[in-house]
This record gives sequence, structure tokens and C-alpha cells, in this order.
Amino acid sequence: MRPIAMGSASVSVSTKTTSAMWSTPSTSSTSWWSIESDSRSTGVKNRSLRDSGERSSKALTKDSRWVGRSGQTQPGVPSFRVKVSPMIGSQSVEVRLLGTPYETGAHPQTTVFGRIADVSEHPFVKGHGTENDFVLLPDATGQLELSPDDVRRICDRRAGIGADGVIRVVRTDATDDPSAVAARGDAIWFMDYRNSDGSLSQMCGNGIRVLARYLSDHADVDMREPLRIATRAGVKTVFFTDGGITVDMGLPTVSSDTRISIGERDWIARQIDMGNPHAVAFVDSLDDAGALTEAPGFDETVYPEGVNVEFVQRVGERHVAMRVHERGSGETRSCGTGACAAMVAASLADGSDRGLPYQVDVPGGSLTIVWADDGQILMTGPAVLVAEGITGLLGQGPA
Repeated sequence: MRPIAMGSASVSVSTKTTSAMWSTPSTSSTSWWSIESDSRSTGVKNRSLRDSGERSSKALTKDSRWVGRSGQTQPGVPSFRVKVSPMIGSQSVEVRLLGTPYETGAHPQTTVFGRIADVSEHPFVKGHGTENDFVLLPDATGQLELSPDDVRRICDRRAGIGADGVIRVVRTDATDDPSAVAARGDAIWFMDYRNSDGSLSQMCGNGIRVLARYLSDHADVDMREPLRIATRAGVKTVFFTDGGITVDMGLPTVSSDTRISIGERDWIARQIDMGNPHAVAFVDSLDDAGALTEAPGFDETVYPEGVNVEFVQRVGERHVAMRVHERGSGETRSCGTGACAAMVAASLADGSDRGLPYQVDVPGGSLTIVWADDGQILMTGPAVLVAEGITGLLGQGPA
């Protein structure tokens, strides 16, 4: 390994393996490097981009974004401001430098561009499904130690990025979470989902669609094939369709009725488990739920770890609207598992045949839910990625 200096940063380069180490610049200025990878696991697919100012062709990864020149880090050594996909950026790569005097026969001008970030910085992607929003933290190799304080800080809508939850995107073979370990050989990716209060959660129906969209854009997933994703509620299968993203949510578990309350009012609620617990109450108007600034009352002997509560109003034939208070997050604009639970409760009350679609309206949009003939719940809805960047909110202590 031979160190090559460039300004205040240094890179150790190996010409035999696709590995690299980089150190943090001692100043706050941004430095950019040319890097390439031969590893198939990164999903790198080179394509070229010509910089008209330098009249030289530069190759980019499939997932790179060209955002213009960033100036010069050394006299006569051009630096190109190119943002690399976080998933690609988390892989092992061989680092080489552009331009003379650093370009030599052993270290020729090469491909894929990336930034040297401060050690406290981490890439993120923001997305939502029917306005149930999430911050995704790419961590393919399982290096990130995510604390509850980190999650609370990220989800803070005034002092952080703002989200209903955080999804750490990690390979099943790179984490020792029991659910990921159990899924090895069946699923490559694990959805490490955290509620906005920092607590762990088994599953999130909107979140898994957003994760699937991220993987399709950044991890070279073939959208023509079903995608298996491990969660704490088991492995889920995702399908990319013309109407959105469909998730096989598995079999619902229906139990006896319970009661939920807000203030002095209470309602009978159906217990339905979709990998996480739900209490579904039918109301005359969604306004009956009030402001939902606090969790509804529930039987703590039935739900010792809390419960998601759905208030459901009938709109038409196989058409309902709902509001939800999610444990660990409060009221959200949508809840995928909650919409599935609402559909199951409505279907049971209606005595509907299997295989008929229900529309479930939430404040953030609409989802289509089908209780299939084989008993599986199929949920279809949108997933949108809206932003990506670098955050320094991790590892700062108590939130």
C-alpha cells in the first residue's frame, strides 16, 4: 500500500486488490477523488461522461450523479464534483488519482468518482410512501452502529432531517440481527427499521416499498423479478408493477375484540396482527379521533409493548378511510400494515369474498389491498425517493 498525498488528505492505494483506506481532510474544504472498482458485488456498470472543459472522457457508475466542477485541489490538478450512490460508496474500491503529477503508469486515470467525507458523516436517502416518510441509511457491510439517540435526532422535523422512521439498509450476511441471520440464503437485504422514538420495529408496509424503490435504483435489483427482503416480521416478497409496488404482507392473525379510548370516549376494536400489532376501531367520522397528539388508551395486558391504533370510516363499497396513531411515532400520514389491518377488519365485517380489492384512503394518499385466495395480504402503493445527501447527525450523544 502506497500513500499518495493530495492537499490535506491522503489515500492508500493497492494495485492488486479492490480495497482502499482514506483519511479525513484536516480542513472543511471538499476534496474529490477518482475511484474505480472491479468487484461485481458493488453493481458497478461503467458509462462515460465527457467534461467539455477538460475535453477528456470520464467514466461514471450506473448510479452516479453529475453535479458539475468543484474547482481545483492542487494547481493543475482538476477535481470533479460527482456524487456517488451511497450503496456504491459503501463498498470496497480501489482509489486512484486524476491528472498529473499524480497520474503514473502504476496509477492511471480511472473511473467512478467519490468524495472524502468526514468520519462523522454518513450518506442518507429520504423517501416516502403515501407521505409516510423515512430516512434510509445505506450500510451494506454492517459498519454503522445506530443508536436510539441517532434515530431520534435524524427524525426530528425541526433540528434533524425529519421522518416517521429510519431504515438501515444492510445485507443479511453483514448483521447479527436474529431475523437477518435466519433469512440468509433467502434474502440478500435486511430492513433494519426504527421508529422515530428510536425503538425497534418489526415491519413497516410503506417503508418496505420505499426500501424496494431504493434498492431498484441503487443496488442493481432486477425489477422484472420478485425481490425478497428480510424484516423482523419475516421475509417479505416485493413485486414491481405498472400500478406501483406490491408487497406480499403475509397472513393476518385475527384475535378477539379489545377496547381503545380517547379521553372519555371508547370503542370496540378488532385485534389484527400484520407482523406488528393493530387495534382497528370503526368510527362515524375520522374527526372522532380528535387531535391524536397522544396515544389512545388500550389494554396493556393485551399489548404490553404498545399497539398501533386505526380509526376507520366507511366511504363506499370496499372503500374505507383511516387515521392511525403508530406506537413509537405518533399520528402519521399513512401506515401500510395499518391499512392492511383496516382492510382485514372491513372485509370480515362485510363478509366479502377473497380476492376483491379494497381501497384504503389515508391522509397521504391511497393504497389498494387484496386479501388473496391463499390468505395472503397484498398491498399496492407508491414509493418515491425525494432527496439524498450527507448527514453529520450520527454519534453526537443524547438527543
